[in-house]
Amino acid sequence: MDLPIKDFPTDSHGWGELLSERNVSSDFSGRLRVPWAIVGAGFTGLACARRLAELHPDDEIALIDARLIGQGASGRNSGFAVAVSHFPGRYIPERKRNFDRVNRINQAGVEILDRLIKTLAIDCQWDKGGFYHAAADADSLNECDNFLEYLNAMEIAHTSLNKDEMASRLGTALYKAGVHVHEGALVQPAALVQGLASKLPSNITLIEQNPVLKVEERSSIKLFLSSGEIITDRLMLATNYEASKLGFLSRRLIGSTLSGSFTRKLNEGELATLGTLREWGLLSLHGGGATVRLTSDGRISLRNTAEFNGGRLLSEKKLKNHQAIHRVSFERRFPQLMDVPFEYAWSGVEGISRNSTNFFGKQTANVYYAGGYNGSGVSKGSAFGYALAEYASGGQSSLVTDCLESAPAKWIPPRPFLDVGATFAVRSRFRGVGLDR
Repeated sequence: MDLPIKDFPTDSHGWGELLSERNVSSDFSGRLRVPWAIVGAGFTGLACARRLAELHPDDEIALIDARLIGQGASGRNSGFAVAVSHFPGRYIPERKRNFDRVNRINQAGVEILDRLIKTLAIDCQWDKGGFYHAAADADSLNECDNFLEYLNAMEIAHTSLNKDEMASRLGTALYKAGVHVHEGALVQPAALVQGLASKLPSNITLIEQNPVLKVEERSSIKLFLSSGEIITDRLMLATNYEASKLGFLSRRLIGSTLSGSFTRKLNEGELATLGTLREWGLLSLHGGGATVRLTSDGRISLRNTAEFNGGRLLSEKKLKNHQAIHRVSFERRFPQLMDVPFEYAWSGVEGISRNSTNFFGKQTANVYYAGGYNGSGVSKGSAFGYALAEYASGGQSSLVTDCLESAPAKWIPPRPFLDVGATFAVRSRFRGVGLDR
């Protein structure tokens, strides 16, 4: 499959624009022969590369990304490293084994990142204080009861909060109830992914802004880049929903386009009108609800729109229209901050599957893949990338076993049925998106 470079669009986004300019890895051209090549330098690819470098210190590893580091989904998400997944609906005891397995993967990802952030001294606003799940309407209140049943049955540490307690902590009276889950971390995602990329082991060659346009599998694997070729023995795919562009995992994932905004820094007077916490993150218990954060540097971020847009970022015009939706949601939550302007707005694409599960394993004898995180890519992506390196190296661990036991993402029908089905899937996942929930 030949791909034009325009198939890999980029734009600036808020998290990235807050960072100082970085030195981009040197331009690549010509031909490179390596034992290992990884396509995709987000959380999955970075974790995979680092673990491969540990397992094979004498092997050269090529880590390739179509964009600048942090311009993909890993750098533009809301910055939640999930440790405890929310499974909507009533708690089903027969599914406990699967719930435990998913959460072990989540927690492994958080632990991997926590260790690296400390060891490498990455400045990324990392906070392991957990985060909030909140209910703003009747449907969400019912789901809050379901979630509490699940947390109690699973013996997961949490604190149940009523309306007044939520308002006291977060500075908004919108939510009728909530739950603080003690595990999980908040992060500045662009700072984290750039920090990880800047401190890679010496046997990893990072190649940025160089899309893989074609893959040929023969006795070895040849990658045709926009400015050269890479020949490798083993190929690791860490491109999530974009794997289909290279002819792999076709019709397994849908690219759902989300958008959000965040404010300028709040001053001390504005911060004083909020609750008792100086940093927090909140996930709605309604599928179409808003994701909200107060960051450690005093900004409020809000995401409450999602749609099927062909796996593409939003146009400037459409993003501007969506920001008006963000604005309404922000002012309803924080009427005391009505005069605080938004400073940035951006969109990003997440990979979702029909059955809300992941993929992990072998595509062919020497091609390996991982992806399909359905909105939990910070932690899951890190864990799956780490495990993928071990699996491809012939190793076995409890993490590899857990990843292999993921039910595969279900097949998605071809176009034009794909577009109809994808639109329905995204709408089902984000019911009531854009509403004040």
